[in-house]
Amino acid sequence: MTDAASPWLIVGLGNPGPEYAGNRHNVGFMVADLLAERMGGRFKAHKARAQVVEGRIGPPGPSNRRVVVAKPSSFMNVSGGPTTALRDFFKVPVANVVVVHDELDIDYGALRLKLGGGDNGHNGLKSITKSLGAEYHRVRFGIGRPPGRMQVADFVLKDFSSTERKELGYFVDRAADAVEALVLEGLERAQSTYNS
Repeated sequence: MTDAASPWLIVGLGNPGPEYAGNRHNVGFMVADLLAERMGGRFKAHKARAQVVEGRIGPPGPSNRRVVVAKPSSFMNVSGGPTTALRDFFKVPVANVVVVHDELDIDYGALRLKLGGGDNGHNGLKSITKSLGAEYHRVRFGIGRPPGRMQVADFVLKDFSSTERKELGYFVDRAADAVEALVLEGLERAQSTYNS
C-alpha cells in the first residue's frame, strides 16, 4: 500500500530533441506533456538531467495527490540515471513510481497497467530496472509490431503513420486518464477500467 503523503513520480519515456518528438518511442513524452498541461504546469530543467513539472492531480481536497511529472533529458537507453536521481531528490517510494512507455507486444492504442515485471527488450525499462529494481508501475502504451521485415529499432524511431495519427490524440488522452486513475484509485481499479 502506498503512503498517501508521499509524492508520486510519473516518468514519460522518450528521446530528447525535435527530431524524435513524433516517434512511436516518444509516446511516453506525449503523455507526460498532456499531464503537465492538465496540471497547468510548465516543464523546467532539473539537476537530475530531466524536465519536471510539480503539481497535484485529483479534485481539490484531501484525496488529491502530489505528483512530479518528468521527461528524462538523457536518451532512452540511459533513463535509469535521471529516474533514480528524481526518486531520491523528491523522496518518492519505488511503489509510487509510474513509467509510461511504448510497448511492441500490444496492439496500437491499447493500454496495459501493471506493477513490476520484465523489460521485454525495452531499453528504457532495462535501464530503469537496473538502477531502481523492477517493482515500479508501468503504463504500457501499445504501438503494435513493425510491418513486414522492418527492424524494431527502425519502427520505434519512426513517427506514427498518418492513419495512426488520426487517433493518437484520443489514445494519449486515455493513457493520461489511466495514469491519473492509477495514482488516485490504485492499480486494480485502474486496470479494470483501462486494461484492454
